[in-house]
Amino acid sequence: MLLFTHFLAIAPLALSVMAGRDDMINSQVRLAYVGDTAMRVSWNTFDKLANPTVHYGLAANNLCYQASSHESVTYNTSLTYNNHVTIKDLKPDTQYYYLPSHLLHDNATTPPYSFRTSRSAGDMTPYSAAVIIDMGTMGPRGLTTSAGQTVSPNNILKPGEQNTVQSLEKSLDSFDFMLHPGDYAYADAWLKEMAEGFLPNTTMNDGWEVYESILNDYFDEMTPMTTTKPWMVGAGNHEANCICGGYNDPFNHVKYNISVCSPGQTNFTGLRTHFRMPSDVSGGTENFWYSFDHGMVHYIMLDTETDLGNGFISPDELNGGEGDHAGPFGAYTNAQTDWLEKDLAAVDRSKTPWVIAAGHRPWYLSLANITHTICWTCKDVFEPLFLKYGVDLYISGHAHFYQRSAPLNDSVIDPNELNNPSAPWYITNGAAGHYDGLSKGAKEPKPYERFRLDENDATYGWSRLTFHNCTHMTHEFIASNNNTVLDSATLFKDRSCGAKACKAN
Repeated sequence: MLLFTHFLAIAPLALSVMAGRDDMINSQVRLAYVGDTAMRVSWNTFDKLANPTVHYGLAANNLCYQASSHESVTYNTSLTYNNHVTIKDLKPDTQYYYLPSHLLHDNATTPPYSFRTSRSAGDMTPYSAAVIIDMGTMGPRGLTTSAGQTVSPNNILKPGEQNTVQSLEKSLDSFDFMLHPGDYAYADAWLKEMAEGFLPNTTMNDGWEVYESILNDYFDEMTPMTTTKPWMVGAGNHEANCICGGYNDPFNHVKYNISVCSPGQTNFTGLRTHFRMPSDVSGGTENFWYSFDHGMVHYIMLDTETDLGNGFISPDELNGGEGDHAGPFGAYTNAQTDWLEKDLAAVDRSKTPWVIAAGHRPWYLSLANITHTICWTCKDVFEPLFLKYGVDLYISGHAHFYQRSAPLNDSVIDPNELNNPSAPWYITNGAAGHYDGLSKGAKEPKPYERFRLDENDATYGWSRLTFHNCTHMTHEFIASNNNTVLDSATLFKDRSCGAKACKAN
């Protein structure tokens, strides 16, 4: 209790103390779709802005328009303020140039930046999207060429090995945007890294600062992508609080819980402050559940951490098993599933024939469920609606390896496999990489498993979804170390393409 009280005393000093000490933080500029005629621009500053402003235009040397807001927000231990501005009345699928006000120092990118607005629903032009899950900070406070005492040698990077952030940057031209259903930065690993000797000269009193510094390292690293590609995020358990519910220190035989977390480092506060997803225009809730259209696809982001409702206690809620004590965030008990059914029922399959759902936790996986990795309650809540409304793919992470499964209906393999199945296809890819690295799947694969890469393969990677037309979609596993495709499979759906004709690539 004395430790927690000490954190309370120092937390409000974060901005004034760290602004001078951590001046290498950049503005962490990031984008989010808000329909096909708007774009949300977010960035960070050391000072609160009375009127955050973005200048923009159709040419880099003629930023003749501007959009402003009054949203400049922070939390107790944050080192910066988060500014959010929505640019409206844009043209679909059009490149714009933009420049937020009061940008901080940045060695990684060169303003003004550019973005391309979303493709309109019904546009059948082929495109790809990147999917990244369970991706932590790279470098000296995250995944690098060394690690602490409990990390497998298979999980550290080889000298000179390209990591996932670098892989994404090299692949920028191959995807329209990034879908990220949970677990970024892994700032909550600070205590484990400290206990294992990976972060020397760190003490418990430094915890709040180290947590924020790891977050800022990550957001800084992402700016080459996030300044130009929308970053559509969701909630994972590692965003819940500063310690992922708890940590048992095997070296000092001490058990820690969320009482060591400072205000601002609990209840998904960082996620809720740093991002602004399009829940306001899709009827969802904050950054937890929302949907958006992009060309021929309707995307749905789900919250597997809280708000499952329907009589279930969600994994990250009080008594949910993870020790996180977070949420709920919906207006009432079944808010998320009621929203999901309404959202799915409103999909116009003549314009968006593909429906892709994403959430953090899987429920079909070759893994023993000893640490709440497999979310059976998520299956009970979401799968009936997926089947009722014909969701094509559910992609998840949480388990730190890659597994492509067959289409499944209540654990039964669809006899058509990928040739016009009636059941959703299930893919888990939590292999983007973080301090702890990869995990091993079960020795005996489940009958529905079709391909796997895990700790034994020592390969990090991310997913690329390519929509060729209304009938064919390809999923690829991209190896981060050399950008090669290590697994590829194409889903076929037998339906007619009744919307706008496809353009040439």
